[in-house]
Amino acid sequence: MPPPAEAPTKEIVSLSWSEPFRWLALGWRDLMAEKGIGLFYGVCFFLMALVLGAVLRGKPEYAISIASGCLLVGPFLAMGLYEVSRRRELGMAPELGLSLTCWDSHLPSMSMLVLVLMVLELLWGRASLVVFAVFFNTGMPSTTGVIEAIFNPQNWEFLVVYLLVGGVFAGLVYATSVVSIPMILDRDTDAISAAITSLQVVIENTFVMLLGGALLTALVAVALIPYGIGLLVVGPWLGHASWHAYRGCVRWLDHKGPSVAC
Repeated sequence: MPPPAEAPTKEIVSLSWSEPFRWLALGWRDLMAEKGIGLFYGVCFFLMALVLGAVLRGKPEYAISIASGCLLVGPFLAMGLYEVSRRRELGMAPELGLSLTCWDSHLPSMSMLVLVLMVLELLWGRASLVVFAVFFNTGMPSTTGVIEAIFNPQNWEFLVVYLLVGGVFAGLVYATSVVSIPMILDRDTDAISAAITSLQVVIENTFVMLLGGALLTALVAVALIPYGIGLLVVGPWLGHASWHAYRGCVRWLDHKGPSVAC
């Protein structure tokens, strides 16, 4: 009886400070090479932002539900962009139809990962409600009330605590997902292994990955002004860049040799 095949081994690459900028450059190259596909995904991200913004303005009590829906759809859209970059890396012609269905063979792993992210997002929302309850005794404020509370100098303690709590949960979501979804696409691995690898990448390259997260946050913030129209470009750009982040952070060593760097 032959011995069981050894699982492919991997190593976490030690990153330099310039790497996040290189990922963005490579992502921009992919976007410019496949403008039509990028525009399709950009429109999807833009429409998601419009819906979420409309709910926040009109029915803020439903914002968490809509955000959960976006969190459910977002990873599948992102995987489509990863597929485009993956095919370009392999010298294959990207196709919109294939990018839209690339997740179907990875559905169990993707479903588990999305479930983990949704639990984190729900805990984040619950923690935010607790922060509001501690600082305000008038119930959940309206969107206008939240904005007034944030920009009121007398509420600086609330703002500090709110941002700290939000930062912790945002960091957990980022650390769990930064390379896990492209890893599932690339190696068809299970969600837990992919999430653990993603956490290892962040732990071993904490400051570089924080820089990458800061660049991502800044670009999304700029894209949201005005009315989120910048997501038409920034959304797919960051999607492509995330694929290259994974390829730059994780090196596979198996019978085919080390995976080729992008």
